[in-house]
Amino acid sequence: MKKIILLPFLALITVTVSAQMMSNILVSDEYSPEEPSITMNPKNPLMLMAGANLRSYYFSDDGGMSWTRGELVSNQNGVYGDPCLITDTAGNFYYFHLANPSNGNWLDRIVCQRYDNTTNTWNDGSYMGLNGDKDQDKAWAVVDSATNTIYVTWTQFDQYGSNDTAKHSDIMFSKSSDMGDSWSPALRINEVRGDCIDSDNTVEGAVPAVGPDGEIYVAWAGPAGIVFDRSLDGGNTWLDHDIFVSDQPGGWDYNVPGIYRCNGLPVTCCDLSRSQYRGTIYVNWTDQRNGTGDTDVWLAKSTDGGNSWSNPIRVNDDAPGRQQFFSWMTVDGANGDIYIVFYDRRNYIDNHTDVCIARSTDGGETFQNFIVNLDPFNPVSQVFFGDYTNITAYDGFVHAIWTRADITSLSVWVTNIDFFVGTVENDEPIPAKIYPNPAKDIVNFEFSLKSSSKVSAKLIDMYGKTVALLFSGKSYGKGSHKEVFDTGSLNLAPGIYYLSARFNNTFYKNKLVIE
Repeated sequence: MKKIILLPFLALITVTVSAQMMSNILVSDEYSPEEPSITMNPKNPLMLMAGANLRSYYFSDDGGMSWTRGELVSNQNGVYGDPCLITDTAGNFYYFHLANPSNGNWLDRIVCQRYDNTTNTWNDGSYMGLNGDKDQDKAWAVVDSATNTIYVTWTQFDQYGSNDTAKHSDIMFSKSSDMGDSWSPALRINEVRGDCIDSDNTVEGAVPAVGPDGEIYVAWAGPAGIVFDRSLDGGNTWLDHDIFVSDQPGGWDYNVPGIYRCNGLPVTCCDLSRSQYRGTIYVNWTDQRNGTGDTDVWLAKSTDGGNSWSNPIRVNDDAPGRQQFFSWMTVDGANGDIYIVFYDRRNYIDNHTDVCIARSTDGGETFQNFIVNLDPFNPVSQVFFGDYTNITAYDGFVHAIWTRADITSLSVWVTNIDFFVGTVENDEPIPAKIYPNPAKDIVNFEFSLKSSSKVSAKLIDMYGKTVALLFSGKSYGKGSHKEVFDTGSLNLAPGIYYLSARFNNTFYKNKLVIE
């Protein structure tokens, strides 16, 4: 897609998020940012990178509590919005975006730039999909954690905006096995072609996902509804016939009052955790099947590799008659929990808007909804609001990034939720202790397990902010174990902290005084 007053908070939902486990942080209000994307380094969940139109990037090394802004530059390819941020298995960040090349045509390629964690700079970038003067648009990327291969899908327009029936839109695919330095020739993967108008009969919304055995999955919207394709050989071959996922009544291009333009394009994810839902494929979208004044968020899932799909499951849990739109989904790779962020008007009869995160812990069968913004905002249709939100999660650390529109003023915010802290905890559900306490330097954390378990532990301060991630998702066998950490190396000032640990789904928290 080409770029183009505070009210009282009404908590009409039954599920709430405690202040200790949630924070809303202003990322930036410079240069009217919108269409944000965010990614987390799974090796260090406190390290995050985000981006927004047209060329902003934002970095955080404290779990999203503070951010610094930079401006992306590509001398060869130019930078022209539609940011997609991902992280590879080594912790490298990648920024995918549209092009405005110094030698070439506007939007004639998809650009990838890699961040150097040593120099804290981006390279000038590589590109894929160059095909004469055809427009390359709306790219998204994913990394195969087993091979570090990067897969990208996007829409190619023969001639953007043309109503010539001889002009088409197609879903394209490319991959890189050398950390984004080079890309395979672009391959068309869709069976049914779309038009070039950039509306319901255009093929759009291709967000790839990787399966447990290296499968590549992707769904998109278009004239055939929402359809699904897959590759079992690293993207070399794809299905001859796309698989139908769901109809999309009202189409993917629809109207929401106060929004410049709105779409219900799908997002595809796959559960790569060791949960009972491992391998399940999910597709999330929005549509107006219940009426133009009742846009809803939906999820369909497949447990057989995409051969068959469930009926659509309604994600928003409010009464009928309100608008929910611009959703994005992620699946926690540590435990299989599903998180979907979207804009929500359940509490208002006008254009005032909240931000909601829906969470499922049962494979998408049911969802809890959390209103997460502190106060609503009021967008107007004269100001471009962007085309998407984004969300990332790992091991209970959840970061949703979204645009706020206070009439004509745009800003980008991150909601940080730590379900690690927020889950109800017993005083001491398993045998565990920390000593010495108070401590000056070395702290011992001992615990005993009745069976094998994955354990995560961190230190939080009195305000609920994570100050040190000690270890995450580490496997331990049955029996007694001890971990030792040095408060000096963690740069912890004297004061009161809490050591919070998770043993599979059992929680432990105890006060630690550092002198």
